[in-house]
Amino acid sequence: MQLLYSLQQTISEPVNEVPAEGIEGAVINAVQWLKLGVETIGALIIGLGVVIAVYYFIRALIPPQMHSYNKVRLILARYLALALEFQLGADILSTAIAPSWDQIGKLGAIAVIRTMLNYFLTREMAEEREATGEADDRSLTPEPAKAK
Repeated sequence: MQLLYSLQQTISEPVNEVPAEGIEGAVINAVQWLKLGVETIGALIIGLGVVIAVYYFIRALIPPQMHSYNKVRLILARYLALALEFQLGADILSTAIAPSWDQIGKLGAIAVIRTMLNYFLTREMAEEREATGEADDRSLTPEPAKAK
């Protein structure tokens, strides 16, 4: 009878080979690494955009071409807008693991600010394209100048 009782207790209790804190800790750790990766990609995009914009800026200086400065601004703006999207994605990942309402509030404020920056940057790029008469292309670099 004792054997039957002990077997019944063993069957009715759930088997927890991995404690919940271990799984939760692993998920939090994975999300933090993913967030770091997304933030790093955003930073690399900004760096790449700056390098490309500086290259086109130097090309616009020799010989001086006033119309090329707006193209340089558009190039940099495209990279900044793309990087802001990645940074916003990293912020959203942070809200998945934020342990307090205070941190969630701070992340929400940062997300709103970044979204507003991205909106106004995109709007300025569209206005600049309309003013310069450029086609609405989504490439990150301008077409090379054609020889006449």
